[in-house]
Amino acid sequence: MTDTTETTARKPRAPWLTLRRREAIEGWLFVSPTLIGFLIFFLGPLIAVVFYSLTEWNLLSQKSTYVGLANYTDALRDNPDFWHVIRNSVIFAAGLVPLNMALALGLAVALCRPGKGVVFFRTVFFAPVITSAVAWAIVWKFLLQGEAGAVNQMLAGIGIDGPNWLREPNWAMFAVIVTRVIKMVGLNMILYIAALQAVPRDYEEAARLEGANGWQIFRMVTWPLLAPTTLIIMVITTIGSFKVFDHIYLMTGGGPENGTLVLAYYIYEQAFEFFNIGYAAALAIIMFVIVLALTIVQLLLRQKGSS
Repeated sequence: MTDTTETTARKPRAPWLTLRRREAIEGWLFVSPTLIGFLIFFLGPLIAVVFYSLTEWNLLSQKSTYVGLANYTDALRDNPDFWHVIRNSVIFAAGLVPLNMALALGLAVALCRPGKGVVFFRTVFFAPVITSAVAWAIVWKFLLQGEAGAVNQMLAGIGIDGPNWLREPNWAMFAVIVTRVIKMVGLNMILYIAALQAVPRDYEEAARLEGANGWQIFRMVTWPLLAPTTLIIMVITTIGSFKVFDHIYLMTGGGPENGTLVLAYYIYEQAFEFFNIGYAAALAIIMFVIVLALTIVQLLLRQKGSS
């Protein structure tokens, strides 16, 4: 009688693999490729860079020496080249970002509505984005070669004596900025076109009925609605301007007279030409902090402007 009562009172054990646990396991399996890639290709290298930035290692030796914050001190206080590189990077970003965004917006406004030849011109302006960066830089390097370059030959045809674009410090930075803008403006143009096509036409029609002209409609109606897209484009373009490497490497090599020596190329130079891995790692962390700070400032300005 007692055994029967105990058997009746005993509750059945719940299965271990419940529906909730099975869904959780399936979820982790789906995200595992991305998570593993993040750990291997982002978080792992980031931790390694932070570690090497606190050491002195010349890449050729097997041992590294811990030096604490000495690499950061050398960069921020004792190395005048660093501040020259920062100045060049700021000039490059200050020239590229506004020019890229203004040109992209102008092209998007002109090509956002269906019309004759619109698809053709969209393709023409977007084609440089998918063109090989190596091929693009090499072609422009030949086009901008002093008197022998096609650009100066065309200028000579209209009576203008063009400079030696890539061999004069005052013109080299201008040349790499413009050629970089021409290559990447198509991407931002497409983003702006998508944003413009999402603007409700009712707003524009209502403003037009109130007597607003085209410029007033754009300034008071269209432009505020483009603010989220503008913020995304500004952040992406700013980050890209500080990460530029291939363009500088192939066109100027940081010259002439270090006139185009920007931070990304300077890091490469310190790491793989001078084998100063610790110092290069510290520079990489500094670049990360600069880009992060600029991104946060842009987000805060956007929130302040929308409040």
